[in-house]
This record gives sequence, C-alpha cells and structure tokens, in this order.
Amino acid sequence: MQGAAIRVRGQVQGVGFRPFVWQLAGRFGITGTVLNDPEGVLIHAAGDRLDAFVAAIAAEAPPLARVDSVETAPFRFDLAPTDFRIAESTGHGAETRVTPDAATCAACIEDIHGADPRRAGYAFTNCTHCGPRFTILKGLPYDRAQTSMAPFEMCADCAAEYADPADRRFHAQPVACAACGPRLWLETAEDLPAGDAMAQAAGLIRAGRILAVKGLGGFHLCCDATNADAVALLRQRKRRPTKPLALMDRLENIPRYATLSAAEASRLQDPAAPILLLARKGDVLPGSLAPGVDRLGVMLPYTPLHHLLLQAVDRPLVMTSGNLSGEPQVIGNDEARSKLSGIVDAWVMHDREIMRRLDDSVERITPQGLMVLRHARGRVPGTLPLPEGFAEAPQVVAFGAHLKSSICLLKNGQALLSHHLGDLDEALTWDEFLKADADYADLFDHAPALFACDLHPGYRSSQHAAARAGQAPLIEVQHHHAHLAACLGENGWARDAGPVAGIILDGLGLGPDGTIWGGELLLGDYRGYRRAAWLDPAPLVGGDAAQREPWRNAVMRLDRAGLEDLAEVLFPDCPVGLIRQAAAAGMNAVPSSSAGRLFDAVAACLGLSSRRQSFEGEAAMALEALAAKAPEDFSAPYPFADDDGVISPAPMFAALAADRRAGLDPARVAARFHAGLAEVFAGAARALVESGQAGAVALSGGCFQNAVLLDLVVRKLDGVPVLAHHHVPANDGGLALGQALVAAASHRP
Repeated sequence: MQGAAIRVRGQVQGVGFRPFVWQLAGRFGITGTVLNDPEGVLIHAAGDRLDAFVAAIAAEAPPLARVDSVETAPFRFDLAPTDFRIAESTGHGAETRVTPDAATCAACIEDIHGADPRRAGYAFTNCTHCGPRFTILKGLPYDRAQTSMAPFEMCADCAAEYADPADRRFHAQPVACAACGPRLWLETAEDLPAGDAMAQAAGLIRAGRILAVKGLGGFHLCCDATNADAVALLRQRKRRPTKPLALMDRLENIPRYATLSAAEASRLQDPAAPILLLARKGDVLPGSLAPGVDRLGVMLPYTPLHHLLLQAVDRPLVMTSGNLSGEPQVIGNDEARSKLSGIVDAWVMHDREIMRRLDDSVERITPQGLMVLRHARGRVPGTLPLPEGFAEAPQVVAFGAHLKSSICLLKNGQALLSHHLGDLDEALTWDEFLKADADYADLFDHAPALFACDLHPGYRSSQHAAARAGQAPLIEVQHHHAHLAACLGENGWARDAGPVAGIILDGLGLGPDGTIWGGELLLGDYRGYRRAAWLDPAPLVGGDAAQREPWRNAVMRLDRAGLEDLAEVLFPDCPVGLIRQAAAAGMNAVPSSSAGRLFDAVAACLGLSSRRQSFEGEAAMALEALAAKAPEDFSAPYPFADDDGVISPAPMFAALAADRRAGLDPARVAARFHAGLAEVFAGAARALVESGQAGAVALSGGCFQNAVLLDLVVRKLDGVPVLAHHHVPANDGGLALGQALVAAASHRP
C-alpha cells in the first residue's frame, strides 16, 4: 500500500507529540505508525487526507513543541495498516532537541488543588505539557528509563494514564502520584511533631526561619520576603551583603510592590518561568531585598511544590540560589545537608535525583523588547538556527570566557548554547564546567571537527579548549569579535551579508595589541574585523583590584582629564598616591579601553560603591538606576571628544566636575553621562553605515544589559538598521555562540 514517510524535526520529544499525531490521525482518517527516534519523530502514514494531516502537524503542534521542519517522502507498506499506532522508540544518539523544563500547566495546578483526588496536594504532579525534562534526563531517547524517574515504578492508575493516547499524561515520562512517585519531607535540627511537611515548612518560614527548598535544578534558600530581619539574617549567613535577592510570588500579588505590564505578565507566565526584573514601587517590601537598584527580580512558582508552599505561607518568598556566594548551586540531598547547614534552619527534601545543576534564567523587558541576562533553566537545551551560509558548517564546540562561562555546540544547522556555568576561578564551578562539557558532548552525540576559545591564554576555558582540541584545529577568537558574531548570529545575519558596525561595550577582553579592550566600535563580520574607534585607554591599576574597587578607575580617569585635585577630594581615605606611582611605573597597570570600568569611574565620582563592589556590576547597576530618575537630562548629554577614532571621556569628566561643584542632582549627572556615551558611539557607528561601509549596527557586550543605555543608543540610531540581543545574553554568557560562528566561518568545505 502506498503512503508517506513523514519526518518531523525540532523540539518534538517529551512534549506529547506522538499522542498529538495519534489524535490528528483519528481526525483525518489516517492509518500507520508514529515513533520517536534519534532524529525526532517519524510517521508512516496512509489515507485519503494525507495533505491535510501533514499541514496540521506544524500548524497545531503541542504548546511545548518547536517544529523546525516537516519532510515527506513516498513510502510503501508491506501490509496495509488498519489502524494508527504509537510504536516504541528506536535507535540511539541525538539528532533531535531535548525539551527544557517547563512550569506547571494550568490543568496540573487544578489537579493539586483538588481536581484530581489522587494528586491533591501532591508536589510532583506533571503531564506532557509541563514538568521536569532536562533536569531529570540521563540520556536519549527521552524515555522514563533514561531519567531519574526510573526508580519509581508506576502504580496501576498512573500506568493506565501513561498508556492511554487520549490522556494528557500519555508517555509523560515523570508521571507519578502520591501512591508511587517521589516523596517530600522536612528535615530540621529541632524535634518537630509528626505532621504535613508543607504545613510545617510554611510555619517555620512565617516564624522568620530560613529554609533550603529542593526545586528542579537545585536547592533554593527561602525566607519570608516581607520580614526584614529574616532577609538580613539570610544575607549574613549566605555572605551576600548587597546583591539583589530573587523573589517568588503569585501573579495577582506582584502589582502590590512592582509595576507589571501586559508583556511582563505574559513573560512571567511563559513555560520557561524566568526571574523577571520588574520596576519596584512603594515600600511594601524591605529595601534590603535589592539595595541601590530600582528593580526586583520576581518569578512565579514553577513546580507544584512551589505552588503548595506559596499557598501555605500566603506571602512573597525570597528564592535565591542555594549556595555560598560564588559557589555552584547545590543539587544533592547530602550535599545540601553538608554545605547549607550553616545557612538554613531546615530542609525541604525529596527523593527525585537532579541530574544537572540549572540556575533560574534571568530576563527583563526593555523598551527594545526582551533581554536575557542569564541563560539557564527553562531555556536550555533549546537551540538557535544558524544563519544562511552555515548549512555546511562542521560540528564545532566553543568554550566561552572566564566569567559567566558557557559552552556552545554547532551541529546540523543548529547552535546549542549551554546553561550559565559561572566564574571559572571558583574550583567547584570549574568542576561543573568540565562536567557540562562531557555531558553535552555525550547527550547530543557531538564530535567536533573545530574547537574555539577566547584569545586570552590565561582563561581556564582557553586552556581547556587547547587540551580538548589536541591536533584538531583550534580557533582563538578575540573577545569583542566574538560578541559581535554572537549578535549577528542571533539576528540571523547571513554569512555573506557583509560587514556591520559593532558597538561592543563591556568590562574586559584581551586585544591583539596586548591591552585590555572594552569600549569598541568594530567594523566586521564573522570572518574578521577592524577596530574603527575605541575609548581612550586608562591604566587598570592593580589588575583584578581595579574591577573590585571603582575608586581606582575614577582616579585614573580624573587624572587623564587634568582633574587630579578632584580625585584627592573625592577619595581622601584611599591610597591615591600609591596607585599613581604604580601607573607611572607601568606596574600591574595595563592600559584599558573598558566601558565597564568607565561606568565604575563615574559611579565612584557620585559615591556609588566607590570603595569596593560586593558583586560584579554593582556600581554600574546603581548608576543605571540613578540615571532612570532623571530622563529629562537624556537630552543634555555630556561631551566626549573623538580624535580620529580615539574617544576621550576627558570633556565628560570636566563637565561632570562642573556640575558637581554647582550642586547638580547626582541623578541628572548619571543621566547626562549615559546620554553622552550613547551619543558618541551611536554617531560613529551611524557614520559607518551612512558611508556604505556597514549594513547595520550591532550592539553587544555586558554594558548593553543596561536598559537605559540600550534605549538611548537605539534612539540615537533612528533610521539605521540595528541588531540587538533578545534571546542570547549580551554579556559573556553569549560569547561561546560568537566564538563558534567565527570558527565555523573560517571553515572551507
């Protein structure tokens, strides 16, 4: 009997795709089979309405599915099928995508609140439209035996649901109920009377205690977000003095303490369930949750456990990563008992193993659209299609930077950017980096022909790349060229579409001239670049100390502007003379064009985190929050000088000093600085486009996480094509994507 072989590629496993196809087949009178294999979903089908059936596959796909292509070819059945069946998965390997973990769907929320008596109050309820995926996965294909649910044998009721194609739990690999699935318990040093673990946990939280709560990708540290004393205690124990703490709350409560647009409400309710940065309002919550900034990081509950806990506590909760500051999030029960014992008063535990550490993703909605700050749970292991011209690219692996590290794999026309890994100076993060490298390579059957890394030989990621590559080609990619390529790749800029003007503003990246770059205008594409303009370099006195202590950058910038006296007035308790001597001698004082350090310098001049930052970007975040208070001054930018591509901030500092003497509100100073920096770089980039040298302007680098700066630059480029980041971090978390594309572009088939 003549029929068709239908190949569906994309994110089509673990999302209820086979029962969806089974239901479509019944609707269109189709006979045959559907199964999972390493390439995705394979359908053998026959019937009079095949064309309509094929069209509906992509048009009506399940909510978590992402269909890349539906390919058809003739197929002859040896025996005419009389029905439509879901067949067993076949093969090994990974040519298809794995579905990211997804927040609890509305139907499962109803179930835990009583709609399903077997799952009322059950903290591990899920179906094909929601629940754990990547965090429980051991290998492909995605079947229960390949997950950490394998030890939990389904009861008769769950097995019946699992086997029924008409049930929304058909082949939902983590399906379980209270009779057969994972169990939840509370551990504490105190003797508590027997009782419901969730109710007891809620009572401890309301009493001001700090709990460790085991979630999808690791443990959270949790306390009552309305209790200033509890927040202060958490900060003290976690050694996190000022870095903002994430919150978890129900959607209807958020407008009490944060503004919430329709776009933000929609993003919060996405299956990815990210932490979203929202504008704070009022004083309902303690200021200590996010001191010095005007945003709160808020997420909705994304597991049944979270929903039940919030219902029991009935107030917003702090939900921050369960770790000591700088270390990876803990995921194992024994690890949590050991490492969190000095921080928490009790543990909310369960016995489903977490297969990989995943922090929560962090995002914000800006006037220019969505911005991803941390690429993690809910987003990985999603993929991006490679731009036109990369179809024949070989398999590539790139190892990112040293901070905000990540790994990127290219295969079959797709780029897979790993989850956020962190700072590779930290020994435990380095271990996680090595595990992630092996994990992704094994899980996605990846055999790279090319390796890529940062130009800096001192980065551990670069050293690892060299060791992994062996005799294979290793492409060392300049840091800011990688930022440029990442932005081009995310926006689908074709390989042969020509050069763009790239405004790349970030903290630090080694330049080919041996200096530290970070405030650059590049003219280039995937294959190469030239430096068209840059910030006038100033010494980074003390190396890493200059990143931690903004006053050092302020002194160097003020001195270069002829404002030495002001430096001594502003920083009377700092060893100004000593760093001047070091700079003059060139002792651990490499020149740097870093825009990030320029932000630090201006922030220090305004008294923001001037002595020492407790976390990366603290001073710059405070400066952005300050600037947002004086939008009227965006039309009064401070001047910068542009001398044949060397952009000097000296005139800006002179104007800043004059305004300071006049007693101008610091918010207006911050706004004028932002406007001036945006104006000078946008003007130089516009000139490259208008002269025909560039086809667009690309914006990348960590400074473009600053929504005020991003919006000002885009507005000053009105009428010019602009490429910006929306789904890949502008910071170093997206660097591996750019490295991989540069390496692929160097390949000649």
